[in-house]
Amino acid sequence: MKVRAHIFISGRVQGVFFRYRTQDVAMDHNVKGWVRNLPDGRVEAVLEG
Repeated sequence: MKVRAHIFISGRVQGVFFRYRTQDVAMDHNVKGWVRNLPDGRVEAVLEG
């Protein structure tokens, strides 16, 4: 069974390679999706796997 999550992450998440680390962990666990920075400083992610 696949699970899908649409999440928003706040705090110190921009400028610290958060998106790239998320991509590395997702690939290690066969999770698909996308991650992007938002203008208000949060990070938005959709993950499925």
